[in-house]
Amino acid sequence: MKKVHLPTKDCPVCERSFTWRKKWAKDWQQVKYCSERCRRSSKQKAKRI
Repeated sequence: MKKVHLPTKDCPVCERSFTWRKKWAKDWQQVKYCSERCRRSSKQKAKRI
């Protein structure tokens, strides 16, 4: 599969788009964040509220 044809998603924390990675192959449907940093910061925002 060429990189041009890889699926993309938008990160709800940083608003950047990120592309499919092989390590996400099994659970691409559940992937929400582009990185661990964004995943952690989303939980911190929830705690502040």
